[in-house]
Amino acid sequence: MKKLIIPIGVLLVTGHIKAQVTPLPNTENYVQTKTYLDYTGTQATKSSETVQYFDGLGRAKQTINIKGSPQGKDVVSHIEYDAFGRQVKDYLPVPQSGTQNGAIYTSPLGNAPSVYGSEKIFSEKILENSPLDRIQQQIQVGNDWSAKPVSFGYAANVAGEVYQYVTSTTWENGATKSVLSLASNTTYGANQLYKNTIKDEDGNETIEFKNGQGQVLLVRKVLSSSVHADTYYVYNEYNQLAFVLSPNAVHKPVNDELLNNFCYQYRYDGKGRMVEKRLPGKGWEYMVYDKADRLVLTQDANLRSQGKWMFTKYDQLSRPIYTGILDSPPGRVQQVAAVEGAGANTETRSTSSWNNSGMDVFYTNTGAYPTTNFKLTSINYYDTYPGYTFNPAFPASILGEPTLTETPSSEGRSLKGLPLLGVVKNIEDDNWTKTYTYYDTKGRIVGTHSINHLGGYTRVESQLDFSGAPKKTVTRHLRLATEAGVTISERFVYDSQNRLKEHWHQVDSKPEQLLAQNTYNELSQLSNKKVGNNLQSIDYAYNIRGWMTDINKDQMGASDLGGKLFSYKIKYTQKDGITNPDTALFPGKDVKARYNGNIAEVDWRAVESLGANPSLTPKRYGYAYDALNRLTAGYYQNPNNAYSKEHTESLAYDLNGNITGLYRTTAIENNNTTATAIDNLEYTYTKGNQVFNIKDHMNNPSGYEGGNGTIEYDLNGNMWKMPDKNISNIKYNYLNLPSRIEYGDLGSLATNNYLFRGDGVKLQKIIPRFECGIINCYTVNSISDYLDGFQYFREQMENGGGTPGGPVESLRMHTEKLKHAQEQQAFTLERPEMELFPDSDGKVGGGNQTAKIFRTQGLIFFPTAEGFYDYTKDQYIYQYKDHLGNVRISFTRNSGGALEITDANDYYPFGMNHLKTGNSFYGEASYKNYKYNGKELQNSGMYDYGARFYMPDIGRWGVTDPLAEQYRRHSVYNYAVNNPIRFIDPDGRGVNDWVRRTGHSNWEYRSDINSEQEAKDAGFVSYANGRGDDNSSYTTTLARNGVDTGVEQKVVLGEDGNYTVDGKAFKDADHYTDMKPVDQFGTFMAAFVAFPLLLEGSPYLVSGGSAKTLLGKAVLSGATQYVGTGDVNLMSVVGDTFGAYGTGEILGGVSELSWSKLRKGQPAFRTVFNGGGMAPEEAASNIGFAFISKGLGKVNGATATGAKGLDKTVVGVNNFLIGTTMYGLAGANASEIQKKQK
Repeated sequence: MKKLIIPIGVLLVTGHIKAQVTPLPNTENYVQTKTYLDYTGTQATKSSETVQYFDGLGRAKQTINIKGSPQGKDVVSHIEYDAFGRQVKDYLPVPQSGTQNGAIYTSPLGNAPSVYGSEKIFSEKILENSPLDRIQQQIQVGNDWSAKPVSFGYAANVAGEVYQYVTSTTWENGATKSVLSLASNTTYGANQLYKNTIKDEDGNETIEFKNGQGQVLLVRKVLSSSVHADTYYVYNEYNQLAFVLSPNAVHKPVNDELLNNFCYQYRYDGKGRMVEKRLPGKGWEYMVYDKADRLVLTQDANLRSQGKWMFTKYDQLSRPIYTGILDSPPGRVQQVAAVEGAGANTETRSTSSWNNSGMDVFYTNTGAYPTTNFKLTSINYYDTYPGYTFNPAFPASILGEPTLTETPSSEGRSLKGLPLLGVVKNIEDDNWTKTYTYYDTKGRIVGTHSINHLGGYTRVESQLDFSGAPKKTVTRHLRLATEAGVTISERFVYDSQNRLKEHWHQVDSKPEQLLAQNTYNELSQLSNKKVGNNLQSIDYAYNIRGWMTDINKDQMGASDLGGKLFSYKIKYTQKDGITNPDTALFPGKDVKARYNGNIAEVDWRAVESLGANPSLTPKRYGYAYDALNRLTAGYYQNPNNAYSKEHTESLAYDLNGNITGLYRTTAIENNNTTATAIDNLEYTYTKGNQVFNIKDHMNNPSGYEGGNGTIEYDLNGNMWKMPDKNISNIKYNYLNLPSRIEYGDLGSLATNNYLFRGDGVKLQKIIPRFECGIINCYTVNSISDYLDGFQYFREQMENGGGTPGGPVESLRMHTEKLKHAQEQQAFTLERPEMELFPDSDGKVGGGNQTAKIFRTQGLIFFPTAEGFYDYTKDQYIYQYKDHLGNVRISFTRNSGGALEITDANDYYPFGMNHLKTGNSFYGEASYKNYKYNGKELQNSGMYDYGARFYMPDIGRWGVTDPLAEQYRRHSVYNYAVNNPIRFIDPDGRGVNDWVRRTGHSNWEYRSDINSEQEAKDAGFVSYANGRGDDNSSYTTTLARNGVDTGVEQKVVLGEDGNYTVDGKAFKDADHYTDMKPVDQFGTFMAAFVAFPLLLEGSPYLVSGGSAKTLLGKAVLSGATQYVGTGDVNLMSVVGDTFGAYGTGEILGGVSELSWSKLRKGQPAFRTVFNGGGMAPEEAASNIGFAFISKGLGKVNGATATGAKGLDKTVVGVNNFLIGTTMYGLAGANASEIQKKQK
């Protein structure tokens, strides 16, 4: 009987660890793995152990995570096949009643009822009865979905169904220039296109048409039998994507106005590189590359009007070393000539320096274009720290652990290849932020030291366990170098499988606080969190698909909520409330049970004021959607009168998703029985997706202010004028972020002034206020500083020397308009406790006010994992948030030790606070301003998301989507694809996120996780943004939710939980199986921690097909040998392994590595693998690979004279892989390869 025992321990210290695996019987085929999670230096103290069993045909039949549940019980995944050997059922993992220490379970599903009740615990695929085995239906887990399948259809088009667009392409200025038109026959004839149809669980239909080359020509979203939202993709004669027509562009004559307003246009140079593009509502954008295919210059329409370009310079390893703004008016063709004239176009490190924009630069400025007429914006240093006078002392150790140094250790490890220092200039001035990074001897980041633009710093030090999980962090923060600052100490306690159990927090020398204590159910879902040392105990519940359904479920029916402050219920497949409060007013907008992930209703009860119990009948919102999953209505249901139509929003859209009408009500007033309608908005569009004006037929300044003023946009599509909000001018920086907002005709007297860093981080906000007494007038500047999460506030008074009058009336009118823009009817305004900074005469407030001095002057609050710390009151602020991250209740323990509620919020569906309900607060520089989606509400009434500002009263952004090309069928100004109940937009750029856990190849779609850090915090090791780019696409040998074809297939993770396999659409892949064929040994779950491949009795041979598969899934990390004999596509490696967060484990610990050949002729190979102008063979040699035409024996990396370039591989991808970098490899052979572990 064949066995395979695989010890897995990432070993980056001298010596080795012998795996102690539990002996298993010899009656089964199995693969046993053990991964060490913690290590004392002599023995492992925590580990994760799994066993996978195979049947006689080499197919996986059972996977056991030994003692993997929170109670130390086995978790078993059962795998079965139908009579044709197809896996048509995917079972959920089943925690067992105990542990068998890895022995196989004869009845693995026996304990399922105790975990899942009577729910159906498997998803199933219905395959067509043909050799193609195409999927016809996908039925998800859960009883509610048994009769709600996702359906798939395959056909050919019929005549007249699809427009046939063609291009006529010429060359102009070294680039393609395509003219779009309809073909002479207008539409495709019958049976010329493949037609694939998918209907989700609610019957919403998507149809995709592809030509014989596999190119997608049309994606059709069916809104009704007669109305479709069509997105056309048009390719030029060179098979390059030349045009994308959004739905509003279809069925209209093709002309320049149509193309510029609604279409995506692309042009390419002779090497197939995109050099010009134009997005809807924006001017042309230009791109210039050097001879190594590196992007060197970019220019958008606003920069072109100023004669400026953004540039990037690289070193010899293609690492970006500094960036800046170039003053150079000539066009793209001239810039191409200048860049190519620079030859290699690289710079090198230098011991001497030159100065630009107030910063010394320790690189040359002679080898790459440009060399003059520019201002730097950022500098990156690698390998060694530069010789700045402001360098902090290098730490020999951090929290007791030695750090990695520039000098190689006895094992050859050093800082070589690692990013060490990044300096970033402020956009609006010449001050800089300098951020140093420190590593432990395993190459893991354990410290950062960031010197801010004011001269202070934030230093973060971490103590990591063996697996890389933080055990302790210490943050030391000073705004100014002369201040005392604040120190924050945190420590983390984990269970045996590294699930976070306790999070402790300490500020300065105050007593340590138990910030959060977590409890998990047997499926490892968070079931309870005690915050503030049990100040509140918060329960969580989930449905069979893992979607959160309840917060404090058991307290919903208790009159006082059982001492809890908030209870919340999310309903997907059930509806308990009204269907429609007024069918005449809201025709066709009915609340229904939903099965595709949309939310039908939410119920909640909240204690907004202690001692006042809320109504036993919960508050409720019911939601209606159209066939495009856009929210069409949200009906608030008052506990006392469900049909009162209070706090309701009803919306209408065009095909692009632009809102064309919005109806909104507020609370019942003046003893009426129904709510007061405050908004009936009509949106007018005259130029594509840009709203021209908004008319409020209610003429009510509450909600949207009204006014019907003309809204204007700049060349980049940024809204710069909105008279209805009294905004007369918004000035944008080169990142399309607002540096200044001006109101009315008051000039500097009524502005919001922002200071941003060159990477888009907001540093400061200044709001001047003009005040007049009886005799004198003066200006008060309200200044908020944002420093690494620490928020400061101060008011600085300047004597104006004038007399009352003049602008006073204009200021009064502006203040009145601003009240409506900010929706001040929703909030109680409060002033912060602060210090008053003196004016130039040393007086404070005319000498009549006394400043309150804090230990760290001006510090108001900073964030914690559970809310905020109010520094002015020495209080931890805890928060109840709903599934979208909206802050619902903020609470604290007051100075007397009693529970105190500090803020309470309810929201309209698109994010505006409920009006006239009380208990919601707003104040300058207050944590209470962080409300909807957890974002900061500005005094303008907009929310700052980071990349854009959002206007919840009209449900739109004021700036185009920086990632518009990932959402081409949607308006570039829409919020959260018009489904704000299901999605959030984490930073103003995207809403689609996929994650996966350690040891799992299955991706999960999680709308509540929106960043790499959030994924990591939730226990996931991999993160993909779901935008269909390299970050979200990879190649495997088995279709998801399909049948093992044994051939390479491409998976693309997309938006709204959709994904494709070789272009075939699938839906809601909550837990889909990624199985791998490995010769006759069958299939096994691909893992992120790799196996040494000792298959078919030979330690040196894996088949070609398997080489492609395994290489593409990061299976070389920790391996002892790997030999591939097949046609290996290196881009599969990069697209998968480097493309997802936490998966950069390609070559760590490989002792022998061989290929028979590498696939040639891939343009992207040179870019990713740092080859520049090198041929693939040379680039491959530089990273330790050889092109070998024959011989399958023990041929290893030494043939390629070592791995001299591995230290250069990942850091040369435009900072794409910072944090997963290899190091210390110059001149090393493969056996010396070591890699930073997460």
